[in-house]
Amino acid sequence: MKILIIEDEHSLSESIQDFLNSEGHVCELATNYKTAIEKISMYLYDVVIVDITLPDGSGLNVVSKLKKDDSKSGIIIISARNSVEQKIEGLEIGADDYLAKPFHLAELNARVKSLNRRVNFQGKNTVVYNEITIMPDEHRVFVFDKALELTKKEFDLLIFFTSNKNRVLTKSAISEHLWGDYMDYSDSHDFIYTHIKNLRKKLTKAGCKDYLKTIYSVGYKFSLE
Repeated sequence: MKILIIEDEHSLSESIQDFLNSEGHVCELATNYKTAIEKISMYLYDVVIVDITLPDGSGLNVVSKLKKDDSKSGIIIISARNSVEQKIEGLEIGADDYLAKPFHLAELNARVKSLNRRVNFQGKNTVVYNEITIMPDEHRVFVFDKALELTKKEFDLLIFFTSNKNRVLTKSAISEHLWGDYMDYSDSHDFIYTHIKNLRKKLTKAGCKDYLKTIYSVGYKFSLE
Protein backbone atom coordinates (compact mmCIF):
# COMPACT_ATOMS: atom_id res chain seq x y z
CA MET A 1 0.00 0.00 0.00
CA LYS A 2 1.29 3.49 -0.84
CA ILE A 3 0.72 6.14 1.83
CA LEU A 4 1.35 9.89 1.98
CA ILE A 5 1.98 11.29 5.48
CA ILE A 6 1.35 15.04 5.72
CA GLU A 7 2.69 16.16 9.09
CA ASP A 8 5.05 19.03 10.00
CA GLU A 9 6.20 17.56 13.33
CA HIS A 10 9.28 15.69 12.15
CA SER A 11 9.59 13.25 15.04
CA LEU A 12 5.96 12.20 14.66
CA SER A 13 6.02 11.94 10.86
CA GLU A 14 9.20 9.86 10.96
CA SER A 15 7.78 7.60 13.67
CA ILE A 16 4.65 7.03 11.58
CA GLN A 17 6.75 6.40 8.48
CA ASP A 18 9.06 3.93 10.24
CA PHE A 19 6.16 2.01 11.76
CA LEU A 20 4.12 1.80 8.55
CA ASN A 21 7.24 0.88 6.56
CA SER A 22 7.82 -1.98 8.99
CA GLU A 23 4.27 -3.13 8.21
CA GLY A 24 5.20 -3.39 4.53
CA HIS A 25 3.82 -0.12 3.25
CA VAL A 26 5.55 2.42 1.00
CA CYS A 27 5.42 5.83 2.69
CA GLU A 28 6.23 9.34 1.51
CA LEU A 29 6.41 12.48 3.64
CA ALA A 30 5.20 16.03 3.14
CA THR A 31 6.05 18.45 5.95
CA ASN A 32 4.14 21.46 4.62
CA TYR A 33 1.07 22.41 2.62
CA LYS A 34 2.96 23.30 -0.57
CA THR A 35 4.71 19.93 -0.79
CA ALA A 36 1.49 18.10 0.05
CA ILE A 37 -0.39 19.77 -2.80
CA GLU A 38 2.45 19.03 -5.22
CA LYS A 39 2.52 15.34 -4.29
CA ILE A 40 -1.23 14.71 -4.46
CA SER A 41 -1.33 16.54 -7.80
CA MET A 42 1.40 14.35 -9.30
CA TYR A 43 1.04 10.91 -7.70
CA LEU A 44 -1.55 8.32 -6.67
CA TYR A 45 -1.85 7.17 -3.07
CA ASP A 46 -3.95 4.45 -1.46
CA VAL A 47 -4.20 6.42 1.78
CA VAL A 48 -3.39 10.02 2.72
CA ILE A 49 -2.78 10.81 6.40
CA VAL A 50 -3.04 14.56 6.92
CA ASP A 51 -2.63 16.89 9.89
CA ILE A 52 -5.01 19.86 9.96
CA THR A 53 -2.47 22.45 11.09
CA LEU A 54 0.42 22.93 8.68
CA PRO A 55 2.97 25.78 8.73
CA ASP A 56 1.83 27.27 5.40
CA GLY A 57 -1.78 26.20 5.08
CA SER A 58 -4.61 23.99 6.27
CA GLY A 59 -4.80 20.23 5.94
CA LEU A 60 -8.53 20.66 5.36
CA ASN A 61 -7.70 22.34 2.06
CA VAL A 62 -5.63 19.29 1.12
CA VAL A 63 -8.70 17.14 1.76
CA SER A 64 -10.82 19.49 -0.36
CA LYS A 65 -8.28 19.31 -3.19
CA LEU A 66 -8.31 15.49 -3.13
CA LYS A 67 -12.11 15.40 -3.31
CA LYS A 68 -12.24 18.07 -6.04
CA ASP A 69 -9.85 15.95 -8.14
CA ASP A 70 -12.02 12.84 -7.57
CA SER A 71 -9.10 11.07 -5.93
CA LYS A 72 -9.57 7.43 -4.94
CA SER A 73 -7.30 7.91 -1.93
CA GLY A 74 -8.65 7.10 1.49
CA ILE A 75 -8.18 10.08 3.84
CA ILE A 76 -7.39 10.00 7.56
CA ILE A 77 -7.15 13.31 9.42
CA ILE A 78 -4.84 13.42 12.44
CA SER A 79 -4.96 16.45 14.69
CA ALA A 80 -4.49 17.62 18.26
CA ARG A 81 -7.79 19.40 17.90
CA ASN A 82 -10.30 16.98 19.33
CA SER A 83 -13.43 19.12 19.16
CA VAL A 84 -16.67 17.84 17.68
CA GLU A 85 -16.67 20.79 15.27
CA GLN A 86 -13.27 19.87 13.79
CA LYS A 87 -14.30 16.25 13.34
CA ILE A 88 -17.55 17.22 11.64
CA GLU A 89 -15.84 19.72 9.34
CA GLY A 90 -13.18 17.23 8.29
CA LEU A 91 -15.65 14.42 7.67
CA GLU A 92 -18.16 16.65 5.87
CA ILE A 93 -15.62 17.82 3.29
CA GLY A 94 -14.67 14.24 2.48
CA ALA A 95 -12.26 12.69 5.01
CA ASP A 96 -12.95 9.03 5.77
CA ASP A 97 -11.63 8.93 9.33
CA TYR A 98 -10.38 11.21 12.12
CA LEU A 99 -7.79 10.30 14.74
CA ALA A 100 -6.98 12.66 17.61
CA LYS A 101 -3.40 13.07 18.84
CA PRO A 102 -1.82 11.46 20.75
CA PHE A 103 -2.59 8.04 19.31
CA HIS A 104 -1.01 4.60 19.21
CA LEU A 105 0.73 3.76 15.94
CA ALA A 106 -0.85 0.31 15.98
CA GLU A 107 -4.30 1.92 16.01
CA LEU A 108 -3.36 4.15 13.08
CA ASN A 109 -2.14 1.10 11.17
CA ALA A 110 -5.39 -0.75 11.89
CA ARG A 111 -7.39 2.20 10.59
CA VAL A 112 -5.19 2.43 7.49
CA LYS A 113 -5.81 -1.24 6.68
CA SER A 114 -9.54 -0.93 7.34
CA LEU A 115 -9.75 2.15 5.13
CA ASN A 116 -7.85 0.44 2.33
CA ARG A 117 -10.33 -2.43 2.44
CA ARG A 118 -13.25 0.00 2.17
CA VAL A 119 -11.71 2.05 -0.63
CA ASN A 120 -10.22 -0.70 -2.80
CA PHE A 121 -12.01 -3.90 -1.79
CA GLN A 122 -15.56 -2.87 -0.78
CA GLY A 123 -14.71 -3.48 2.87
CA LYS A 124 -14.01 -7.18 2.33
CA ASN A 125 -11.24 -9.18 4.00
CA THR A 126 -11.23 -11.53 1.02
CA VAL A 127 -11.70 -10.51 -2.62
CA VAL A 128 -12.23 -12.82 -5.57
CA TYR A 129 -11.41 -12.25 -9.22
CA ASN A 130 -12.61 -15.37 -11.03
CA GLU A 131 -10.09 -18.09 -10.03
CA ILE A 132 -7.94 -15.65 -8.00
CA THR A 133 -8.63 -15.13 -4.29
CA ILE A 134 -6.76 -12.39 -2.42
CA MET A 135 -6.57 -11.74 1.32
CA PRO A 136 -5.05 -8.21 1.41
CA ASP A 137 -4.44 -7.99 5.17
CA GLU A 138 -2.81 -11.42 5.33
CA HIS A 139 -0.77 -10.98 2.14
CA ARG A 140 -2.08 -14.28 0.82
CA VAL A 141 -3.13 -15.26 -2.70
CA PHE A 142 -4.85 -18.40 -3.94
CA VAL A 143 -5.47 -19.67 -7.47
CA PHE A 144 -8.19 -22.34 -7.60
CA ASP A 145 -7.93 -22.49 -3.78
CA LYS A 146 -4.24 -23.37 -3.94
CA ALA A 147 -1.82 -21.01 -2.18
CA LEU A 148 0.44 -19.01 -4.49
CA GLU A 149 3.88 -17.96 -3.27
CA LEU A 150 4.64 -14.37 -4.26
CA THR A 151 7.41 -11.98 -3.29
CA LYS A 152 6.37 -8.79 -1.52
CA LYS A 153 6.71 -6.71 -4.69
CA GLU A 154 4.80 -9.28 -6.73
CA PHE A 155 2.00 -9.20 -4.16
CA ASP A 156 2.01 -5.39 -4.15
CA LEU A 157 1.88 -5.40 -7.95
CA LEU A 158 -1.12 -7.73 -7.94
CA ILE A 159 -2.92 -5.54 -5.40
CA PHE A 160 -2.17 -2.40 -7.41
CA PHE A 161 -3.41 -4.00 -10.63
CA THR A 162 -6.58 -5.49 -9.15
CA SER A 163 -7.54 -2.30 -7.31
CA ASN A 164 -7.17 -0.48 -10.64
CA LYS A 165 -8.64 -3.17 -12.89
CA ASN A 166 -9.39 -2.16 -16.46
CA ARG A 167 -7.23 0.96 -16.07
CA VAL A 168 -4.05 1.36 -18.09
CA LEU A 169 -1.13 1.91 -15.71
CA THR A 170 2.11 3.34 -17.06
CA LYS A 171 5.50 1.98 -16.02
CA SER A 172 6.18 5.27 -14.28
CA ALA A 173 2.94 5.09 -12.30
CA ILE A 174 3.64 1.48 -11.29
CA SER A 175 7.24 2.09 -10.22
CA GLU A 176 6.42 5.29 -8.34
CA HIS A 177 3.51 3.64 -6.57
CA LEU A 178 5.52 0.64 -5.43
CA TRP A 179 8.83 2.35 -4.66
CA GLY A 180 7.77 5.93 -3.90
CA ASP A 181 10.48 8.54 -3.39
CA TYR A 182 13.19 5.92 -3.91
CA MET A 183 12.41 6.07 -7.62
CA ASP A 184 14.14 9.46 -7.72
CA TYR A 185 17.41 7.53 -7.74
CA SER A 186 16.54 5.32 -10.71
CA ASP A 187 16.69 6.21 -14.40
CA SER A 188 15.27 2.95 -15.68
CA HIS A 189 11.99 1.06 -15.38
CA ASP A 190 13.35 -2.17 -16.84
CA PHE A 191 13.02 -3.93 -13.49
CA ILE A 192 9.25 -3.30 -13.64
CA TYR A 193 9.09 -5.60 -16.66
CA THR A 194 10.96 -8.28 -14.71
CA HIS A 195 8.57 -8.14 -11.74
CA ILE A 196 5.51 -8.20 -14.01
CA LYS A 197 6.94 -11.09 -16.04
CA ASN A 198 7.55 -13.08 -12.84
CA LEU A 199 4.06 -12.34 -11.51
CA ARG A 200 2.44 -13.32 -14.80
CA LYS A 201 4.48 -16.53 -14.94
CA LYS A 202 3.48 -17.59 -11.43
CA LEU A 203 -0.20 -16.87 -12.05
CA THR A 204 -0.41 -18.69 -15.37
CA LYS A 205 1.68 -21.63 -14.10
CA ALA A 206 -0.90 -22.04 -11.31
CA GLY A 207 -3.60 -22.32 -13.97
CA CYS A 208 -4.75 -18.72 -13.95
CA LYS A 209 -5.78 -16.97 -17.16
CA ASP A 210 -3.43 -14.21 -18.30
CA TYR A 211 -5.26 -11.11 -17.10
CA LEU A 212 -2.18 -8.87 -17.30
CA LYS A 213 -2.37 -7.14 -20.65
CA THR A 214 0.58 -5.29 -22.14
CA ILE A 215 -0.44 -1.98 -23.70
CA TYR A 216 2.51 -1.42 -25.99
CA SER A 217 4.42 1.84 -25.59
CA VAL A 218 2.11 2.78 -22.71
CA GLY A 219 2.05 0.28 -19.83
CA TYR A 220 -0.10 -2.54 -18.48
CA LYS A 221 -3.71 -3.30 -17.61
CA PHE A 222 -5.39 -5.93 -15.43
CA SER A 223 -8.52 -6.99 -17.29
CA LEU A 224 -10.92 -9.84 -16.52
CA GLU A 225 -12.48 -9.58 -19.99
